[in-house]
Amino acid sequence: MSASHGFPPIESPDARILILGTLPSTQSLARHEYYGNPQNAFWRIMGELFGAPPESPYAERVRRLTESRIAVWDVLAAAQREGSGDDAIDPDTVVPNDFGAFFSAHPGIRLIYFNGGNAETLFRRHVVPTLPAETALPKTLRLPSTSPANARFSFGVKLAAWRRVAEAARYE
Repeated sequence: MSASHGFPPIESPDARILILGTLPSTQSLARHEYYGNPQNAFWRIMGELFGAPPESPYAERVRRLTESRIAVWDVLAAAQREGSGDDAIDPDTVVPNDFGAFFSAHPGIRLIYFNGGNAETLFRRHVVPTLPAETALPKTLRLPSTSPANARFSFGVKLAAWRRVAEAARYE
């Protein structure tokens, strides 16, 4: 089992939407990019919704999201796991990111979209109980994971579900 660690968030002070994953894959860590596995549908979807396709340079993709007032982060700062699968995360080694500080620095966050059920479960189990009492939790919604491991949904089904992010970005 090896230690995995997360990245700093993709963020801007005026972010209104936060997309949360679990922990970067081994390919993401090697590339130093969120959703660095080419088989992950995240950047294909962001390409369709925000003009941030996987073939664009990473800095350009990040810029497109921040201009749309979208932040991206992971629930976990670190954990032990074998490989890249969320199911391989050792629950006894989970270290959540500091969301109290994040929400304080980003008071405009109105919506959290979870990139799959594992991100939502980890957030509710390891983050929500640690938030200061005065923290107003933004509205949350789980979307289908963009991971290639989530093969039960086609790209078209994932894209249709993720369109909610683009719709919300227009109104936030």
